[in-house]
Amino acid sequence: MAENVPKTVKGAMQAGEVVAIAPNVRRILAPNPGVYTGPGTNTYLVGTEDVAVIDPGPDDAEEHLDRVVEAGQGRIRWILVTHTHIDHSPAAADLKKRTGATVLGYDERDGFVPDQELKDGHAVEGTGFRLEAIHTPGHASNHLCYALTGRRLIFSGDHIMAGSTVVIAPLDGDMRAYLDALRKLRQLDQFAVAPGHGPFIEDGHAKVDEYLVHRAQREQAIAAALADLTEHHGPATIEQLVEAVYTDVPEHLHPIARYSVWAHLRKLAAEGAATSTDSDDIAARWQARR
Repeated sequence: MAENVPKTVKGAMQAGEVVAIAPNVRRILAPNPGVYTGPGTNTYLVGTEDVAVIDPGPDDAEEHLDRVVEAGQGRIRWILVTHTHIDHSPAAADLKKRTGATVLGYDERDGFVPDQELKDGHAVEGTGFRLEAIHTPGHASNHLCYALTGRRLIFSGDHIMAGSTVVIAPLDGDMRAYLDALRKLRQLDQFAVAPGHGPFIEDGHAKVDEYLVHRAQREQAIAAALADLTEHHGPATIEQLVEAVYTDVPEHLHPIARYSVWAHLRKLAAEGAATSTDSDDIAARWQARR
């Protein structure tokens, strides 16, 4: 990898700890671990003279915001969010009250109100850094990644995570859009990833390739299971498909897997390979289309 790509950050992640992950980039882990969030939400501070905060986190972690404000040393000028899910954007309002910083994101939604909307290609420039927004829908239609230009570092939000694949939950989640956005990132020069959850990822291309292969294998397995169930039992439920395909996943995670199966089925339907009683309903029945 290029010399200006930061090295992997070693050591266990601890909530509240300020960790330097690259020149002028620090990470603070929010205390919200869980099935969907892994160790918790990663909040990033970019810059030293002027500071941009990326993904301030949930709105119920006052101590986390205390640490962010302390680390910002009165220099926080911008608050950027990758998307408006409850573990990434809600704390933006409180952080703005504390700092007077400008709030930026793709659009107004889910209680998130930006001072300025960012679209694909828009940039925020501070002293010594430039963050360029990359629209990466799929996990959420309003999802943005941020590229730290000149550093080959991508702040990926929930588009790429460490330790697990990404949940794509319709109706706002869209598998085809997600895969297209992954391929869009793959076209960039080699980059490292500062994910929204989990530790630093040194080789972004390898992680994107891993995701694309995994999703293709899942989709093939879902299509095959759907064809088998259709032939022998008639229209199938998503729960039946999860049971048939996700044999490598613990049963307590099967309720989460339902969303990815649903997203894959909607993609297959759009491509003419499947049909449903109602593709907008997770409880609908599905069958293969010959």
